[in-house]
Amino acid sequence: MPSKDIQLEICGDNQEVAVIRLTRGKKRNALNDALIISIRNIFENLPDTVRAAVIDGEGEHFCSGLDLSELKERDAGQGLHHSRMWHAALERVQYGPVPVIAALHGAVVGGGLELASACHIRVADESTFYALPEGTRGIFVGGGGAVRIPRLIGTARMTDMMLTGRVYNAQDGERIGMAQYLVPTGTAFDKAFELAQRIATNAPLTNYALMHALPRIAEQPADQGFFTEAMMAAIAQSAPEAKERVKAFLDGKAAKVKKA
Repeated sequence: MPSKDIQLEICGDNQEVAVIRLTRGKKRNALNDALIISIRNIFENLPDTVRAAVIDGEGEHFCSGLDLSELKERDAGQGLHHSRMWHAALERVQYGPVPVIAALHGAVVGGGLELASACHIRVADESTFYALPEGTRGIFVGGGGAVRIPRLIGTARMTDMMLTGRVYNAQDGERIGMAQYLVPTGTAFDKAFELAQRIATNAPLTNYALMHALPRIAEQPADQGFFTEAMMAAIAQSAPEAKERVKAFLDGKAAKVKKA
């Protein structure tokens, strides 16, 4: 059964966008084990109609991180398995069936930043702030942040955040790569949903390649990356939908790229 602290809504004319909302607003959407397991289960069981997803947080904050009130004393082995449980859940976000857009506002802290970093696109409003307080609390990130966050902002910046407790505001966060979009306060969800609807119209195989192949290509040596790229390009362009879209463009029936 899903956690009472999370809500799933399937939206759009063709049920193409899943909205996943954390609903622990009174706890600043702090993450407990039941919530993490529910996130995993939702992404493992999305309806076939869904082509994109939005993760949002109820209330004033996206997610304030791990619920420390539920933090248990664990030995090293138990701690290892607990961390791996988070890894499995957020793996389903990053490498799941559809692209995921995070609608960020207020606190994006600790585990909340780890959740956001597993998403493919992050939209932040001007109320957003980012922090990794684990360093000052005597603990270490355990939800995949040590892998994902340096890929967004660099190892040196993450080290600084954890050593000093530095907090980034929305503007500086966007500047260093925490988010790809910065919008007025209260509009992050609207922008994220708009992007999700646009992404949902893409060819599914192209979206899959961008989610699953591109990150792996970026980690491969150049010669392997070029080969993987060639294989993925060949597979994507062989899809019937891709052929139809290219033909529509050549026949002048598809919109041309215009200056923003």
